[in-house]
Amino acid sequence: MTSLDANAPTYTGIDALWVELADGVLSVTLNRPDSLNSLTQPMLAGIADALDAAASDPRVRVVRLGGAGRGFCSGAGISEEDHANPGVNGTPADVLDAANRAVRSIVALPQPVVAVVQGPTAGVGVSLALASDIVLASDSSFFMLAFTKIGLMPDGGASALVAAAIGRIRATRMALLAERIPADQAYDWGLVTAVYPADEFDAEVDKVIATLVSGPAVALRKTKHAINAATLTEFEGALEREKQGQLALLNSYDFREGTKAFQQRRQADFSDF
Repeated sequence: MTSLDANAPTYTGIDALWVELADGVLSVTLNRPDSLNSLTQPMLAGIADALDAAASDPRVRVVRLGGAGRGFCSGAGISEEDHANPGVNGTPADVLDAANRAVRSIVALPQPVVAVVQGPTAGVGVSLALASDIVLASDSSFFMLAFTKIGLMPDGGASALVAAAIGRIRATRMALLAERIPADQAYDWGLVTAVYPADEFDAEVDKVIATLVSGPAVALRKTKHAINAATLTEFEGALEREKQGQLALLNSYDFREGTKAFQQRRQADFSDF
């Protein structure tokens, strides 16, 4: 065993987050398909831990971020089950902090990150996808900032990441109206890099990842850093503004009512206080 091998990180996941390194590709897969890969604090922490380790690991040439089953990510879990044990899954505020850390880790990672998006991508799932450098979408996918439906505001850096991708007017439309943006529209807007038919999706993703794996690693890293530095100047500020706003909203009546309405599948009766 070489000294490099001896010092190399060991990647381990949890049941809800698969992490595997093979042939230069670190695959990070959200694995809660029954909830369309809704996120818990341990999952978000696992994403950040894996990418923090990958940042200095010369074996990792590209990261593939995907979801198991028919969806990429439905956002942070807000079900009673998700918060029944705060010691394990954390409070909503804990999940917010973990989400910010995960998104930061994607943006800061020197190596390129490819988001592999199929089916629903909502809430902070949009942030995870758009923090990535290349967003490949199946034609079955859609994007949705659904926060206002439960009395919250976008978080995870979405106010900066979405606006950097598609501009202020379209970002505001997504955030305020909470509309579904289907894959083709997302491509037209500049929200995703490419859209492929579902039956060709895996093969096309493999082609893009192979191109990155065989590419000039140093040039790719410097290019990613330069583009992010030029376009995400408000990223850190956005995370802080979102955190402060969201913490206030998380303690509001409207959030409690919005969450209850979501779980009961009914229209929320917001009070504006």
